[in-house]
Amino acid sequence: MMCLFQRLDYIFLTFMLIRVFKLIFLDKKLLKNCTKILNYQKIFLFQKNYSMLLIKLIFNSIFILFFIAIASSAKAKYASFIINENTKRIYHNTNADTRNYPASLTKIMTLYMVFDALKNKKISMNTKFKISKRAARQPPSKLNLSAGSTITVKNAILALITKSANDVATVVAENLGKSERNFARLMTRKAKKLGMTRTTFKNASGLPNRGQLSTARDMAILGMAVRKNHPNFFKLFKTKSFVYKGVKYTNHNNLLSSYSGTDGIKTGYTNASGFNLVASVERNGQRIIGVVFGGKKARSRDKHMINLLNKYFKTSPSKPLVRMAKPSEMPKVRPKIIIAEKNVKNFKIPPKTTKTLYAESVQDDWFVQIGAFKNRLNAHKAARNARNIVPEQLGNLPASLSKITKTNNANNNLEYLWRVRFIELAENQARSVCAELWTSGLSCIPLPSNNKS
Repeated sequence: MMCLFQRLDYIFLTFMLIRVFKLIFLDKKLLKNCTKILNYQKIFLFQKNYSMLLIKLIFNSIFILFFIAIASSAKAKYASFIINENTKRIYHNTNADTRNYPASLTKIMTLYMVFDALKNKKISMNTKFKISKRAARQPPSKLNLSAGSTITVKNAILALITKSANDVATVVAENLGKSERNFARLMTRKAKKLGMTRTTFKNASGLPNRGQLSTARDMAILGMAVRKNHPNFFKLFKTKSFVYKGVKYTNHNNLLSSYSGTDGIKTGYTNASGFNLVASVERNGQRIIGVVFGGKKARSRDKHMINLLNKYFKTSPSKPLVRMAKPSEMPKVRPKIIIAEKNVKNFKIPPKTTKTLYAESVQDDWFVQIGAFKNRLNAHKAARNARNIVPEQLGNLPASLSKITKTNNANNNLEYLWRVRFIELAENQARSVCAELWTSGLSCIPLPSNNKS
């Protein structure tokens, strides 16, 4: 019996040991499984965070690409467009539908809105526009209007055409549209009505705004629309100078003085836009509208415009002007031609004519001298001030700084000065720059490039 119990104890112990080993094995397995689960959870969380980061990165990339696309679509890109207003034949087209910053070409539409108001008798030339503090604070070019004062519609028109005054543009917008923002909406609506499908205005002056965009083709449409719908007011665009409160302002459109037949219409410049120009030229009953966007300098822009216009004004007629006679129309008996002999003595060949009926290019290069300074930093400051006062003429044109020597009369010692000049200007442009600098209290001397002083 005892043997039986001992055997049962042995079996029981064996069974218990097996159970213990099973539990230990299961525990290890469970532990491994738990570890695996934790690892999977970590991987899942990492993947989740990684996915979120990836999604954010994708969205940021899309936003950046979208921003770059918008910015690149309107940086200072070259564009040009030449059209015959009479026949609507397009002579030249380069990037004509690329959206660019119009700069002060915007003021053509601002003036169009003024002409509309005059035509509809909402205002008269003698109407006085009130000047707000906001208008008076606008950056150059400007007339330096005083807040609280007034300006007549006639003076406002001439100031926009010649001086391209930003403060005057804001005055017009606030008086006709209650606010400049609302006036810009009205300008855009009018643009669409005229067929300027790729133009959006955000202000009345053309001062930098990413949303203010137009094309060379649209500006040509606007130029033609002003003359067609407001022919009497269009004549004002050929005004070469304008006097306001005793100060004379010269038109920035240099082609009015240098290219025969030019009767308008407007220049424009900002750092982002480059030098822009819309020109209207009429010869022999044919009118051509030319547009250039993104010029590097005012001078080179004018030269390029003239080259384009010359090319199409000199187009040969498609049909001969004189018909050749047929053989049957020739006379059977030809008259005898007697040539009298003449002795010509001391015949002199006349000097080559330098002036032609139509200017082939702009006038000789001129420059303006701003002054001479003892300190190079002061010379740079003077150049910067000149650019700020006359942005549409000088823009980002680099100043020519040269070190010169001067003898001091007191002790006969040599002194060094830094001379500041802006070179490669047209004569009209040089004189216009100096006129505006003089009104702002800065010194300026316009000189031809052949002046060696």
